[in-house]
Amino acid sequence: MSKLANPSRRVFGRASHALIAAALLVGAVSGFAQQRAATPVGAASGAAAEYRLGAGDVIRISVYQNPDLLLETRVSETGVISFPLLGSIRIGGLGVGQAETLIADGLRNGNFVKQPQVTIVVLQVRGNQASVLGQVNRPGRYPLEVADTRLSDLLATAGGVAPTGGDLLVLTGTRNGQPFRTEIDLPAMFAPGARTQDVVVQNGDVLWVDRFPMIYIYGEVQKPGAMRLERGMTLLQGLASGGGLNQRGTERGIRVHRKTAEGKVQVLQPAMDELLKDGDVVYVKESLF
Repeated sequence: MSKLANPSRRVFGRASHALIAAALLVGAVSGFAQQRAATPVGAASGAAAEYRLGAGDVIRISVYQNPDLLLETRVSETGVISFPLLGSIRIGGLGVGQAETLIADGLRNGNFVKQPQVTIVVLQVRGNQASVLGQVNRPGRYPLEVADTRLSDLLATAGGVAPTGGDLLVLTGTRNGQPFRTEIDLPAMFAPGARTQDVVVQNGDVLWVDRFPMIYIYGEVQKPGAMRLERGMTLLQGLASGGGLNQRGTERGIRVHRKTAEGKVQVLQPAMDELLKDGDVVYVKESLF
């Protein structure tokens, strides 16, 4: 009897496992459906903002089954184009879809085309551009081909920060007709929850990447000269970057020359764990004994 009972228990166990798995699957599907139902469509789609046409953009306009209305043109400085049958149309500042609707409505309302299907393709982006200057690998002026181009996107287009570049980024431009300027700490921009630091770049913005901060060490050290000031570098770490003190150097003879905001130079005798600042000059005196 035991030999017959064991297979039945195994079959029953498999069946129960299958029922449990099916119940879990139904519950997961039900929960997913409830989550989808509770989420607004706009929030779920996350569609990117539409590109807005600007002065200088080169576009191609086509109307389905109307090849005589095909037009390649440049948006004028005033944001106007001249389209067959409709004359001058102001499309500057409109999204591509809005401009398509505007032309389609004009053709329909003027009884030129019954059901116009208008398509606009941006061939060259000239109206929305931003400049990248300073310590980047490819400085220059770059088109903003996407409406929600972020600071990180623009920096990547310019080839990233050069080896001589620092962590401080400065973005200037205009917002709502007012001068705009913000400083961004590059490592902090990629910290968890710091998406707001990666701001949206707009037409006419200028991104400046400053050089990395420097300190200067001379006197009785192994490798005197200029070197990069790393974030949070102490006096002890700075001396270590210079190879440390040589046989004639003494810690009691270490002085730091630091320029104040007024342009005057202070001579300090800081502790080894004190932080260095950009432009500091560290001098190590010779031991007298």
